Amino acid sequence: MSAIYLLIVGFLLCLAVFDLFVGVSNDAVNFLQSAVGARVAKFRTILIVASLGVILGAVMSSGMMDVARHGMMVPAQFTFAEVMTLFLAVMVTDIIILDVFNTLGMPTSTTVSLVFELLGGAFILATIKILGDDSLDYGMLLNSGKALSVIIAIFVSVAVAFVFGVIVMWLSRLVFTFNYTRYAKYFIGIFGGIAFTALAYFIFLKGIGKSPYMPAGVSDYIDHNTKLLLVLSFIISTVIMQVLHLMKVNIFKFVVLMGTFGLAMAFAGNDLVNFIGVPLAGLDSYMDYTANGHGMSPDSFMMSSLMESAQTPPLYLILAGVIMIIAMSTSKKAQNVIKTSVDLSRQDEGDEMFGASRAARAIVRFCQNTNGTLSAWVPTPLRAWVGKRFNNREVILADDKAAFDLVRASVNLVLASMLITIGTNYRLPLSTTYVTFMVAMGSSLADKAWSRESAVFRVTGVLSVIGGWFVTAGVAFLSCALVCLAMYYGGMVVQVAAIALVVLILVRSNKQFKKKLNEVDKSADTFQLMMRTRDPGLVWELLYKQVSRTQSYVTGFALEQFNTIMDGLAREDLRSLRRTGKALRAEQSALKNFRRREMLGLRRCPMDIAIERNTWFHLGANSNQQFIYSLRRMLEPIQEHVENNFNPLPQLYIDEFMPIRQTINDLMKQSAGQIETGRYQNYRDILNEADACKDQLSVIRKRHIDRIQHAGSNETLKISLLYLNILQESQEFLSTMRHQLRAAKKFMEN
Repeated sequence: MSAIYLLIVGFLLCLAVFDLFVGVSNDAVNFLQSAVGARVAKFRTILIVASLGVILGAVMSSGMMDVARHGMMVPAQFTFAEVMTLFLAVMVTDIIILDVFNTLGMPTSTTVSLVFELLGGAFILATIKILGDDSLDYGMLLNSGKALSVIIAIFVSVAVAFVFGVIVMWLSRLVFTFNYTRYAKYFIGIFGGIAFTALAYFIFLKGIGKSPYMPAGVSDYIDHNTKLLLVLSFIISTVIMQVLHLMKVNIFKFVVLMGTFGLAMAFAGNDLVNFIGVPLAGLDSYMDYTANGHGMSPDSFMMSSLMESAQTPPLYLILAGVIMIIAMSTSKKAQNVIKTSVDLSRQDEGDEMFGASRAARAIVRFCQNTNGTLSAWVPTPLRAWVGKRFNNREVILADDKAAFDLVRASVNLVLASMLITIGTNYRLPLSTTYVTFMVAMGSSLADKAWSRESAVFRVTGVLSVIGGWFVTAGVAFLSCALVCLAMYYGGMVVQVAAIALVVLILVRSNKQFKKKLNEVDKSADTFQLMMRTRDPGLVWELLYKQVSRTQSYVTGFALEQFNTIMDGLAREDLRSLRRTGKALRAEQSALKNFRRREMLGLRRCPMDIAIERNTWFHLGANSNQQFIYSLRRMLEPIQEHVENNFNPLPQLYIDEFMPIRQTINDLMKQSAGQIETGRYQNYRDILNEADACKDQLSVIRKRHIDRIQHAGSNETLKISLLYLNILQESQEFLSTMRHQLRAAKKFMEN
């Protein structure tokens, strides 16, 4: 029997490695976002600094392992078999939930998932035990006090992080302004001294000073001389920062890298339990059972040993830190999640990843009305002075790809690492994702990064992410409870099946993510450059190329789908028709995104060009959408016809339509080529040929209507009406091509 549980422990440790990769892919955003978003250094340099913090934090994280051992339950009331079932259910559920969120590019909370998985699994096991023994109750089986304090701390941290992010960022910007180099010489030493002292206090004095590996004499000295050490740290660091500034060292970059180190260390110290706490607790349980459970069955050996604090070997912690470093250095999913968080907090207006929701509109409208009311009570000179300090047109970015400046990056990192380290010192597993994300959102709001044009989209994004966290809590609780219930009654068969399912899901998810990664948005770089350049003439050149690229691509895409639909009907190929429907829906969504990007670019062009070309731009964009609408109107009845196995298209219709189809192919290819190259020599010939083809379609359509009137049966009528729809939509297809070609020429001609 012990061999079977050894197998489970082995699986738990393997899943711990997977969980480290999946979890760090999600949580790397916590300590990399600010440094990456501000482009403070090369990505490799940022990774090296973060890696040092991760290693040190991992070694110092042993005390947090108690959360997995007895944070949610009273293990002395559970048997060895029950706790092993619980731990396996937690790991299986955790892997699946985190991987789903990472694949979607949404930052979720590993802390929330772990806490609610443990709580859900422990709750269902406690319920089973109570139903079998009336003398038991939930207070005896669940560590409700600790669980409640952890949950309250997690959710209160959302509001605390956001409010402090707004306040600290507003004060910092008031002092330094967006042109921070102008005022840095007066305040940079104090700012750097405060940042270093705060990090030193929470991380080195309270964090490392309380570490079990620190000699008792050193810990006692720190406890008795904390105030003196803080004063000395502030004075010395302020002087050093001021001297470094006089030596032309960018103190903000130093603070950002220092904050990255501190936040990475705080993350590893707080969140490592989320990844390896449960497997190590399972390993300790197995070692206790094999050492003290001789002659006892797993269903009768009680796990009182888990009530003791964890004594995690440093080697395990170092290995975990190394795996975390490898994960954040190589994971494409980590970069995807970082992009989500950076995009929501960037300084400039740009490509919004989220749409607009009713709740976001209501929040933005309320805030605007409140701001207007409060502004009326502020003296005009004071309001004007504050407005000058917040002139974001003077913003200084590290380079064209930076999302925000070094002042905001410094505030984000220092404040987030302070809040997380406070939670770690009190043995509360705060969500680093909650804290860092909400600090970033608060600072971006205070920094006026959310303009009236983008506020609704940003608020929708924040609500979506926060909603995802709350969904994580409910899903984690229910999923783990159900998985634990199935494993409890299904025994080893269900447990092994669950492990196999996790492996299959991870393999499949990895393949899907790689496939998605290959679908590169080639217009993204052009768009980012349009948003960052300050030369309207260069913006017009970029927009010109972007619009021609979009319209020529849509023409080619529409022709490809048109041919696929016709072939799918002729061959009765339902699979290709379904793929076409999926492709059309995806392209329709992408076109909305392209249009918004190009509209933002048009607004940054020279005013005379923007006014002159505005109408033709919108006509061309409408034509892009009309291609998709026409194809969908053509596809839907065809797909329904094939799905119902109705009569195939008669050869007479195929032969009759073939010359029209060939003409459409020729015209579409010529149109796409002219739009792509910008050469419109035979522009009129294409329009005339399209008109002639439309006239020919009218003749065929009239002839076909005459055939319908003499249809002999209901079956013949169905295919006749389907063919009539094809003829009508082909005419619309050609009309759209004419409108698009004409609009493209007018928009792009000099």
